[in-house]
This record gives sequence, structure tokens and C-alpha cells, in this order.
Amino acid sequence: MSELNTKTISELAEKLAASECTSVDIVNDVLTAIDARDAKIGAYLTIDRESALEQAKAADAARAEGRKHPLLGIPVAIKDLLNVKGQPCTCSSKILEGYTAPYDATVIAKLREAGAVLLGRVNMDEFAMGSSTENAALGKTSNPWNLDHVPGGSSGGSAACVAADEAICSLGSDTGGSIRQPAAFCGCVGLKPTYGRVSRYGLTAFASSLDQIGPITKTVKDSAILLETLCGLDAKDSSSIDMEVPRFSAALGADTSLAGMKLGLPKEYFVDGMDPEIEKSVRDAVEHCKSLGAEIVDVSLPNAKYAIAVYYIIATAEASANLARFDGIRYGMRLDGKDPAELYGKTRAAGFGSEVKRRIILGTYVLSSGYYDAYYLKAQKVRTLIRNDFTEAFKQCDAILAPVTPTAAYRKGEKTADPLKMYLDDILTTPINLAGNCALSLPCGFTSKGMPIGLQIIGDAFKEETILNVGHAYEQTTEWHTMKPEI
Repeated sequence: MSELNTKTISELAEKLAASECTSVDIVNDVLTAIDARDAKIGAYLTIDRESALEQAKAADAARAEGRKHPLLGIPVAIKDLLNVKGQPCTCSSKILEGYTAPYDATVIAKLREAGAVLLGRVNMDEFAMGSSTENAALGKTSNPWNLDHVPGGSSGGSAACVAADEAICSLGSDTGGSIRQPAAFCGCVGLKPTYGRVSRYGLTAFASSLDQIGPITKTVKDSAILLETLCGLDAKDSSSIDMEVPRFSAALGADTSLAGMKLGLPKEYFVDGMDPEIEKSVRDAVEHCKSLGAEIVDVSLPNAKYAIAVYYIIATAEASANLARFDGIRYGMRLDGKDPAELYGKTRAAGFGSEVKRRIILGTYVLSSGYYDAYYLKAQKVRTLIRNDFTEAFKQCDAILAPVTPTAAYRKGEKTADPLKMYLDDILTTPINLAGNCALSLPCGFTSKGMPIGLQIIGDAFKEETILNVGHAYEQTTEWHTMKPEI
């Protein structure tokens, strides 16, 4: 094995252009790594080997004919809630076990157009509900840095496969931190784009006003390459924004100066109970950015403390509506009953896991007569206040620096008995989804136990270029992103 699987998108694009390897070579190396490691990691639910090799051959042929694209022939792992025609789309739930997608999500169509190789489906918390991938019904995933620890969630498989070099890059989805948190736990780069920047058509919805598809990669530049491929107006998604897509990767050059840049530091993000090692690594990263020429300014996000409460009202309310379609009638699992009501009840009881049931029940409760105004309507009002806080903060700075999580990846089973404790994992990521802004997670250190720590760079709406530039400058002048787990 030539270890092409350890390379980045940009490195492989250069090798392919110089005829130093082929797409088939890359796919074979990735498949070899999966065969050697995934029994321990458990990132993949399914792998379409034959199709992946055929796609790689087609990419090599296209390149020989003069076709150029940085993703041409690059293997991409897909979170198991994105529809890929002809492949399973189970959302890691028993209720969709055996279901095959009849169409491509828009982001998948864009990857196909670029010539990327769709490698397989990776694990996740059931219907994206969770922060550890322990809520997965069809498989269990481990953190490559310590197999006894969780990879984060809900995009745990997406992050674990990239960290373990079982994929060059992957797609995840972020509803309340589900790209950034597992990226931080696994030592990867995770990008949550602005709401509306990337089409959600073909994404199995959890909370429609919060969900956003984004990349998990090995470097900031790779995230930029994937993002510029995924973006663009889509008539099939009413939330898709019609605006020019910048060449994000082209703006990331050799210049690592942050001179003239104002970076905000919110006191509310250094919460009580935060692991001191997390706080130290993030504050060290802030000082590093200052040494690159950035001016650090204090900003305040006073309503961020309400974000968890607001998020778990709005998200569960939307989930209760979105998951009503899984009823045993149209697709997926079906358990017979003497009438439709019994059929629905038996199917949903057997098909959904405990966390999904918990959120459906909670969401139905907050939308019910007598509680709508007290909970859901009030949550929407506070959501506006949270968004306004970010608007005011970005009048003082270009981007905000913060931790991604209050702790590093924890041991499996540590929080499964206390759902509220796991919900608090998202305390530093949910405000961005509620506001609709963009944010980037990238490695900034390790704990004394060898677990990765993530730095969060938060941008105003449609300011992905800014956070990518800051992240690239930090990454290129540090070595955290070069470190690999021993598996």
C-alpha cells in the first residue's frame, strides 16, 4: 500500500495531475485501510466497492481526456442521511433498514458532476439525534484516538473515517453542532456553512430550519475545495440562497498574516465546568492568532446561555413533524395491525430508538394546545435575540474565536444514562445554528490523555471566506492537523 489514503484532497489532486498515481490507486489504498482498520473503528455501514472502482476508472479516463477538477477521482464518504441513488439510506435506524434511495441529493449530484468517487455510507446517531453516535441502531463507532471513547455525533462516522484515513474526506450534517463537535473530538476540520448556502434537497430532515450539510476534511483548504463544489442555488430547496459562490480555495495562499483582522472573544463561551485543558488550548490559539497580527477584541453574546433550551424546543418540534412520515405505510419497516392506528403505533415503537422517541414526544408536547405559546413561540422569540447578539458582535469584529466543546471526547457509556448531560455537549455549537451563521472547527491541541481539542471560528452569515482564511493561517503555522492516531 502506497498510503495514498493518508493524503489530502489538494495533495492527491497534484499527484493525479502529475500522473504520479491514478484514482484507482487511491480507491484501492482507501479500501485497504478500511479492511485493515474498520473492524475496530466501525465508521462504515456499507461500502460499494465495485461501484467505487468503476467510478475511479471513469475518473481516470476523464482525466486522460483533459478533464480537470480537484475532486475528480477523490473518494468521499457519505453520512447515512443523504440520498445516493441505488444505495441504502437508513439514517442508522431500524425503521429504514433495507430502504434504497431512488434519487440523488443535490450535493451528491454536484459531487458526481465533479467526478468524485462515492465510496460508501458512514454511521451516525439515529436520524442525527445525538452527540456521540451511541444512538446508532445499525452499528457502533469508536474514536480513532482511543477506541474506548466516542467519536462525537451525530456525524461520528464521517469524522472517524477521515481521522482514521479510511476516507480522504466526508460529508456530514450539522443541526446543532453535528459536524463541528465530532470533528473536534476526532482531530479533523469540520465546516458548518451558513444556512441556505448548501442545498438541503435529499437530506433526510431532522430540524429543517437548522439542518445544514457540510464537509469534514483533513485540512482547511480541503474544506474550502469541497464547499465551493457543494454551494449554489437549487430550485428544489426553498431555503437555498441565490448568490455568487466564491472560489474559497483560491483565496487560501501562502500568506499567513492576520494583520488588519479583528477577532472577537466571547466571555460567555468559557463556561463553568469547562475542562481547563480545553480552555488553555483555545486561549493559546487566540494568542497565536494575535501573534499572526490579529487584534483580539472582547465581544458579548448574552443570550447564548439560553441556546440549549431554545434549540431543544425548536429542534424537537420540527423533528416531531418531519418524522411523522415514517409510519409504516409508504416505505421502510411495517408491522401489521388491526387498523392504521395500531399499524402506526407498532411500527414506530419497534422502528425508532429511545432517543428519537424522546425527541418526538418532547416536540409534540411543545407544539400541543396550551403549550405552543409557552414554549415554542417563546423559543422562537429568544432565537431572534440570539441572532441579534451575533449581528451586534460582528459590528465589532470579523470573526469570533471560541471552544467547540466544553470537554474532549469521553468514554463510551459515560453519558448514555443521562440525556441532559449529553445535550449539554452542544452548548457552544447550537447558538450558531439558531442564528444561521457559519462556523469552522479545527484542531488546536490535545489533552493530557491524548484526545484532540478543537478551536471554533465563527463567522457572520455568508462569511465562509473569512473563517476559512483565519483557519488556514492558524493551521499553516501550527502542526496539530498533521498528527495521526495510532490504530
